[in-house]
Amino acid sequence: MGNIDIILIALVAVFLVLRLRSVLGRRTGNEQRPPTQDPFTPPPSAPPFPTNEPRRDNGNGNVVSLPRQPERPAAAQGGAPVVVSPAANDGVARIRAADPAFDPIGFGGGARGAFEMIVGAFAKGDAATLRTLLDPSTFASFDSAIRDRMAQQRTLETNLVGFLSTEIVQAEMEGSRALVTVRFVTEQVNVTRDVDGLAVEGNPNTVERVTDLWTFARDTRSNDPNWLLVRTASE
Repeated sequence: MGNIDIILIALVAVFLVLRLRSVLGRRTGNEQRPPTQDPFTPPPSAPPFPTNEPRRDNGNGNVVSLPRQPERPAAAQGGAPVVVSPAANDGVARIRAADPAFDPIGFGGGARGAFEMIVGAFAKGDAATLRTLLDPSTFASFDSAIRDRMAQQRTLETNLVGFLSTEIVQAEMEGSRALVTVRFVTEQVNVTRDVDGLAVEGNPNTVERVTDLWTFARDTRSNDPNWLLVRTASE
């Protein structure tokens, strides 16, 4: 009897195996198949830059070189595009003859960034930053104004709201020295406060339209690609 029981159990096991294979091994045509790549659609690629890093414009290296800047208000980041006045075309051509890599539009974007940096550094009294962006004589004037302000125990608050226009209005060569004058029209809020925090100049609730003419210079024979602010004026 023991042998018969073993045989019966074996037969039942074989029957169950065959039954399972007949069910599990059968294709109905409704099974989900692994997705296939469309031969006409390239596979998705990773973003060219890490998403947590700011993108940097390659440019041609011939713009105002600036330290990495913190995030700025959205209004100040954009603004009207850089334009070149027809009166500056001949000067731009002469600069390009001396330095073929010169790109006036790229330069204008760098000059706009320098404007923000310089205005902000002047308001904060950051002479170290100003020294890297201004030529010695211009730096001396800015530094003197900062010292006078500190002697009066006053502080300057400047909020650059945005750029209304950025225009290259003049370009020329003086020997190997290139000079480019940019006309910035901006909206700003400027307030000077005394030691008690009271406004003595300007209004914190008033946005001013300010027009500046800034001239930048660079020796085209130098390996240093940086431009320095050499002259400022206001309209």
